[in-house]
Amino acid sequence: MALGFLSRLKSGLTRSTQKLAAGITDTFTKRKLDDAALEELEDLLITADLGPAAAARVIRAFRRTRFGQDVSAPEIRASLAEEVAKILAPVAQPLAIDRSKNPFVILMVGVNGTGKTTTIGKLAQSYAEAGARPLLVAGDTFRAAAVEQLQVWGERTGAPVMTGPANADPAGLAFDAIARARRDGHDIVLIDTAGRLHNKAALMEELRKIIRVIRKQDETAPHAVLLTLDATTGQNAIAQVATFKEMVDLTGLIVTKLDGSARAGVVVALAETAALPIHAIGVGEQAADLRPFDATEFARALTGADADRPA
Repeated sequence: MALGFLSRLKSGLTRSTQKLAAGITDTFTKRKLDDAALEELEDLLITADLGPAAAARVIRAFRRTRFGQDVSAPEIRASLAEEVAKILAPVAQPLAIDRSKNPFVILMVGVNGTGKTTTIGKLAQSYAEAGARPLLVAGDTFRAAAVEQLQVWGERTGAPVMTGPANADPAGLAFDAIARARRDGHDIVLIDTAGRLHNKAALMEELRKIIRVIRKQDETAPHAVLLTLDATTGQNAIAQVATFKEMVDLTGLIVTKLDGSARAGVVVALAETAALPIHAIGVGEQAADLRPFDATEFARALTGADADRPA
């Protein structure tokens, strides 16, 4: 993780870190790690959005390794960072672009407002900077704002944007986009989709149709199906994963808006319960604010363990 991003991560997680670190300080001022202390710590972790399963796992580890010992708040934060990193490490997997798939097709899904369209633009910029030639597809044809937003990112990144008439069939647009990518030499196709959960059945059918039609062009596509999640929604992100899993075969997650959230602990809950790769996290509006997910750095920033390091 680049130092610039790490400092932005720490800054972005300030609200979440303060919530957790302050609770630990209040609970552990040279105190024995007994049953009562463990119960308070478990409640604190659940309140900080780590979720019951991850909290229980951390407490089991503490009971096994530190039970009955006198502990200080910095010691607890350091140990907590280690245990959180263990939960996060298996899912911290950057999105690998398989160059044998040409074009490599990425289908982006998520509820409206999670930063899905912005995330597509940020990914496009990072791919373009790495020498790829992305093609963006404005598949949320029912929302003019989404189309316009993607066009802005297209101009910013130099990537062409496929659009259709208002309310056009997004499946047909995706089909044409893959054909265009092959014709014009685009090696990555990023497809935006609608995210209207108030009519779940219609959205489910729309997403499944997009995938069926894409496979008429390439039976192995989409090669990645990524769900964007807004960290400010806390535990609701868990429910969104379950909902979209019913609709499509998700391959990975991207967590956005960590800079505006006091509920960043939900990333730990996602790692424990969803068991899907977390490819990237977002801590701001700029393309550089979306970065591959690093388990250790995130765990230390979240728990406040970094603040306890000597200068």
